[in-house]
Amino acid sequence: MALIRPYEHGDFEAVSRVCLLTGEAGGDGTGVYSSDELLPDIWARPYLVLSPEFAFVVEDELGIGGYILGVADTRAFARRYAAEWLPELRLRYEHTQPPVTKDEQMRHLGFTPERMLLPEVDEFPAHLHIDLLPRLQGQGIGRSLILTLIEALQERGVHGLHLTMDAANTGAAAFYQRLDFTPLGSSTPDAPALGLRL
Repeated sequence: MALIRPYEHGDFEAVSRVCLLTGEAGGDGTGVYSSDELLPDIWARPYLVLSPEFAFVVEDELGIGGYILGVADTRAFARRYAAEWLPELRLRYEHTQPPVTKDEQMRHLGFTPERMLLPEVDEFPAHLHIDLLPRLQGQGIGRSLILTLIEALQERGVHGLHLTMDAANTGAAAFYQRLDFTPLGSSTPDAPALGLRL
């Protein structure tokens, strides 16, 4: 039986591991980049450090197998990321300009928090990242995680939520559509961006 609960500090490495195992268009990112720490360092750990109040995990008898990570105010989060998280990344990774290889492109995303500021960010100020290992997929847990985050955001008076996704992750696109997320004006086939009014 899977249980959704708030993130706790001791979950840090387990969440990082799920991020790695789901970080390549929903599949395993192990060995894809120069370091297996890169995906968690961009897509999970900054949220756990800077916005833990909007982090929830799903745990079953095998341990943590999924999570949802969110922020209520993307503008504020991007500022904190630049001030507090980016210095850590600079110690671990080189920022190659212009980014050419797949690894360089991923690192570039980590070094450019301004990428979070979609044109619609004021209308949809919150954003999320969600990942589930295959053993927890197809059971309604993803929907429950999103509803858990939405409730937490609504308690803070947040009126809109957005996400961006890998265009290659077609299963995720269908999932978000069923949850009434709709394409934003800035969305492109290569960089889908979806929004939901709360």
